[in-house]
Amino acid sequence: HYPFVIVDAMYIKVREDNRVCSKGLLIATAIGETGHREVIGFQLNDSESETSWGDFFSDLKNRGLTDVDLIASDNHKGLVNAIKKHFQGATWQRCQTHFSRNILDKTPKKHQPELKKYLRSIYQAMDIIEARRLLTETLEAFEVLAPKAMLTLEEGFEDVMAVMNLPEKYRKRLRTTNSIERLNQEVRRRDRVIRIYPNEASVIRLLGSVLIEQDEKWSSRKYLDMDEYYQFINEQQSAENQSAA
Repeated sequence: HYPFVIVDAMYIKVREDNRVCSKGLLIATAIGETGHREVIGFQLNDSESETSWGDFFSDLKNRGLTDVDLIASDNHKGLVNAIKKHFQGATWQRCQTHFSRNILDKTPKKHQPELKKYLRSIYQAMDIIEARRLLTETLEAFEVLAPKAMLTLEEGFEDVMAVMNLPEKYRKRLRTTNSIERLNQEVRRRDRVIRIYPNEASVIRLLGSVLIEQDEKWSSRKYLDMDEYYQFINEQQSAENQSAA
């Protein structure tokens, strides 16, 4: 059982049929019942399409991945569609870091620093009620200054704040895909030495060994204490059973 899964992709260059192609390296990390972080799988695909992500998720599920409670990712359309299809019942957490970039890109530069403070206050709210109040304040403050940004904020708010359904101590590490992007940086550091891989098998050998090495490093250190989470889940189930009775 891996309650929390984080997924992301990076692109690398591979030689194929006497030409150089861009391939997507899809990576999944997860936090298991003991609170340890693991690399649970990776796959090389031609693209980051819904079909590619669907194949990857099917492979993970065939290997035994079940009962995912929350899955975090960016807002890539194909990825999100595949998550909804393959992880029905799981909460999707849209990465707050990517979301902020999307909003600030639609904001005039002179207003970006101030808006960034408003966004930070929303993300750091104690509960969803406070977050919605801060959302309203932000929309009112910037509806004229950055209308397109505010439309994006309003439309994406619920997905980007899905993590608020968890106990507070788990939110910071699960509200973004920053943890897997740091892993990608390590993969990219090794990738720069090769630049162009002679074939797909070489990608799997080299980058697979990098991911295995990182997984082994993670195994010695607990990432999250899961006791409070499972207590939270048990309390929720007891409340639901009482309501049903």
